[in-house]
Amino acid sequence: METSIVGVGVGITDRFRTVVEEKLAKVQPLVAKAQRLDVKVTHRAYRGGRVPDETVELTLVSKGPVIRAEAIDGDKFVALDLAVDKLSEQLRRAKEKRVDGRQHPRGAHFEKETGSLEGIDVQPASVEVLHAVATGAVPVQNDEEEAYSPVVIRTKSFDAEWMTVEEAVDRMELVGHDFFLFVDVRTDHPSVVYRRKGWDYGVIALETQAPPEQALAS
Repeated sequence: METSIVGVGVGITDRFRTVVEEKLAKVQPLVAKAQRLDVKVTHRAYRGGRVPDETVELTLVSKGPVIRAEAIDGDKFVALDLAVDKLSEQLRRAKEKRVDGRQHPRGAHFEKETGSLEGIDVQPASVEVLHAVATGAVPVQNDEEEAYSPVVIRTKSFDAEWMTVEEAVDRMELVGHDFFLFVDVRTDHPSVVYRRKGWDYGVIALETQAPPEQALAS
């Protein structure tokens, strides 16, 4: 498996590379079709006397979906251990799900007459949640008004992927997140699945509407 290690604000020592290779040997048996592991170490320094920390991000590229894990600690070696443990757990859960899926097919299907999903425990989002998402009613910090904030806002962009709700739930569990963005193949609507209490899941979908200018013109 090819390995790429980069540092942002921190140097990557030969000792760290050796430890990564040792950890990789434990992960590789869990994913036979792995092609590449990207390791990114980011050093962050803060104002106000807060102790700097190290973030280790692992991205495993294989013939299947991309798998990611991340951990933060003041020591990059500890952060690496935590991230590898998360990655290993996600791989084990994914393997167990594949075995269970073959033995006990879920048989989830979409009821066109009622517009409901059968065979999977999914709860529709409330009207209030849909309205808040559609209107963008989210507080945003204005950098011009306040130069410094202890809150670090990270931005990531990904290519849109069309899939079913069931596939999105599986992908969310695989990457170890509490939500997953996708485009529903059944409706072509941007949607997000999210984890609720226990093993329940929810779905939020955006319906395509005309921009305000076009709506007023009509």
